[in-house]
Amino acid sequence: MRIILPHSGIVLLVGPSNSGKSTLLRKFIDKKEILASEVVSSDDFRILVGDLEFIDWHGRHKDEADSLYDEYYAISSEAFSMMDSVIEARCRLNKLTFVDATHLQPNDRKKYITLARKNNVPILAIVLDVPQDTLLGRDEQRSNPRGIRRIKQQYQVFKREKRFIKKEGYTATYVLSDFEDFELERRSNPLEIDIGAGIDFIGDIHGCFDEMIALLEKLGYEKNQEKLYVHPDGRKFFSVGDVMSRGPESLKTMLFFLKHLKSGLAYMIDSNHGWKIARWLDGKNVTLSHGDEKVAEDFVEYEENYGTEQATKIKTALKEMLLKAPSHYVIMKNGVQTLVCAHAGIKDEFIGKQSPDIRDFCRYGDTDGFDENGKPVRKDWFIHHKTSTLIVWGHDPKPQPLIINNTINIDQGAVFGGKLTAFRYPEKEFIAVKAKQDYSDADDSPLKDWEKNRLNPPNIGKFLEGYSVLTGEYGEVKVHPDTVKSAIDTVSHFTIPIEQLIYIPPTMSPTPNPSALDNYLEHPKEAIEYYRSRRVETMIAEKKHMGSRGILLLFKNKEVALKYVGFEILGTIYTRTGRRFFDRETEEEIVGKINIELHNSGYFEKYRTDYVLLDAEIMPWNLKAKELIGSQYAHVSENAILDRVKLMEKLTETSTGNETIKNWLFEYEQKVDNAYIFREVFQKYCWDVKDVNQIQIAPFHVLAHSNETFFDKSHLWHMEMNRELAKESTLFIETEYRVIHDIASEEAVIKWWEELTSEGHEGIVIKPESFVFKSQGKLLQPAIKVRGRKYLHIIYGMDYLLPENLTRLKSRNTGKKQKLALREFALGVEGIKRFVNGESIERVHECVLATLAMESDPVDPRL
Repeated sequence: MRIILPHSGIVLLVGPSNSGKSTLLRKFIDKKEILASEVVSSDDFRILVGDLEFIDWHGRHKDEADSLYDEYYAISSEAFSMMDSVIEARCRLNKLTFVDATHLQPNDRKKYITLARKNNVPILAIVLDVPQDTLLGRDEQRSNPRGIRRIKQQYQVFKREKRFIKKEGYTATYVLSDFEDFELERRSNPLEIDIGAGIDFIGDIHGCFDEMIALLEKLGYEKNQEKLYVHPDGRKFFSVGDVMSRGPESLKTMLFFLKHLKSGLAYMIDSNHGWKIARWLDGKNVTLSHGDEKVAEDFVEYEENYGTEQATKIKTALKEMLLKAPSHYVIMKNGVQTLVCAHAGIKDEFIGKQSPDIRDFCRYGDTDGFDENGKPVRKDWFIHHKTSTLIVWGHDPKPQPLIINNTINIDQGAVFGGKLTAFRYPEKEFIAVKAKQDYSDADDSPLKDWEKNRLNPPNIGKFLEGYSVLTGEYGEVKVHPDTVKSAIDTVSHFTIPIEQLIYIPPTMSPTPNPSALDNYLEHPKEAIEYYRSRRVETMIAEKKHMGSRGILLLFKNKEVALKYVGFEILGTIYTRTGRRFFDRETEEEIVGKINIELHNSGYFEKYRTDYVLLDAEIMPWNLKAKELIGSQYAHVSENAILDRVKLMEKLTETSTGNETIKNWLFEYEQKVDNAYIFREVFQKYCWDVKDVNQIQIAPFHVLAHSNETFFDKSHLWHMEMNRELAKESTLFIETEYRVIHDIASEEAVIKWWEELTSEGHEGIVIKPESFVFKSQGKLLQPAIKVRGRKYLHIIYGMDYLLPENLTRLKSRNTGKKQKLALREFALGVEGIKRFVNGESIERVHECVLATLAMESDPVDPRL
């Protein structure tokens, strides 16, 4: 006899005491056919919890026997409770477990059948049918015999139960006699496949045969003499399901996959349409609707052309292909689970397991009844995905690949006139072809529904208890509920409409280490060293304008704005906190002026874009900081100058011949100078604005156009775009910059910084040449600000350069600021990508809200 063991589940050994269960398992272990850790024994757990394997109460006085029996019963109860917990834990982890106990009572066996079904694992029974005489003879040899009466009772129960065991619902039942020869065969998990040379996952095809072939050719597959599509590198393609229905050539597409599956060149998983067509092919009473009727029409035509016999033959072959398709596959990379593919999604606890419940979930996703149109109401199963395993799925058409919580939806609605998308793994690249037309004839196209509902307000309830955002640059960013609530309050009461609030720029950190020079807190050398030590060869140093950060979203016209943000506007300008930068009247005047100038220069036509998104500095500083300047800086500086000058005058009058007073006088001369520098610095960035023409806007990042983002462009490109924009609008100004690529250019930048800051300018910003730069897999600071000695007077106080103050300040910790800068940068990039990809406002908003939440987490504002 051959006993076939699944890769996971429960193997229940059934038999009276002395039937050889433990002996059989030891034999398996000795032959290394199973692991010792895979065996769970009731005797072992009795010893573990009660120090005793068995208590013999026979031959005792009744009061002693009763007490011993109670003790044995209590130990057994605790032992089985703990044992069941271990077995269930192993089931959850998809492990194989042999349960070594008698299992003579039906309720004992039913308990494990229920446990296996609950955890979606198979359960086998190995029944040891040993004669009673053999059982009794073995009992006499035990150090702790169970007794003749107990063995006979167990044997009678076993004889009664043996005939029912095969009907109890086990995946398989094996009955072994005492001396029967048998072999053990362990099966690997059939759901696990190796990545091999790479896999190309293809979204829902729905009979779009021409688009499928075009996509395969775009992926590099070539047709050989057998008319099979083979990749020269040995890659395989993988359907996420629904290869048929709705589209023009369902049968042709199914036959294509049948041929390639048989040749080992492709993979396919189960799906809702696939399951329905499989049952229809099997003769089940199935109502063909939602495009499935097109499959039946294809078969009618096929039978007319090739005859009933051939049609019946391919129906059988296709039925078997569809019924054999697993609910999902687990992709293994170097023996490690890294990706799962399921048609409509999968729960974490289902991965690598197979059961009717799992099949249904993978076919239909997580649903909650039907809407008024009879469509299933889909729940967001992916928000519960917690592991680092990537899940690729389809089923629910989206205009662009939906990347959320380490899951990727690659159904871009080819049959509805969208795109057929492939996800290349392990490269993690998307390749797509546009559908030739909308083949569906559907009045309720999901792509049209998506566009119609894209601007619907977000469900704030999803964010209240905290949430995570999966970013492409930083990975997962977690948002704590305490910080998100204050951010929601800000958005609810103070910011511009969320449809227009698509990006919050990140905070910027100073250098990780203070300057090594005695009289400096910040210096370019430390910023340059930060990047150079992380293999950044070329850097850009940009002049840091002393203004207020502003985001400009500028539209080609009001009609296109309605499409993207739901408002008929020419644009909007807002602050780092999402508030409107100017009053509405001033904003309209500025945006209108820029719009005319950009149209006159042909900007929108040249770049074929409906909008441009700019990150900029807006001057003068007092446009937004007027209250701060008046109530704090001006007031402080004037009072300091007045007080210090008066004290210096008095010290001068009494300093003759007194060395102590002379020293005080020298100190106050310095402090008076500090006060004048303090006033000079903030006044340099302020001027009266009588009309909008006196406003200056320095756009240093062109973040996006309507058809692309620019995070793949170097900062040199962004500076050139800054120069171009300065020529096209009178409100835009250029930003001075320098390139650092060797020691000479480094020294030139330091000299430039010294000249700028000695004149009272704020300083410079140093960036790696690439907009996004990673070193050894880690994201580097996107920019580091280096502020000048004069400017820092208004940040750290007018006397911050006094030795005792500077020493204290050099111990400042910038670690939290750096982490914040990285997370906010990644969130900003992610949100803009989602907006440009046409994702919902809710998806964009979760990035914006997360950045605002990060800003509410207290960090030293002087950094």
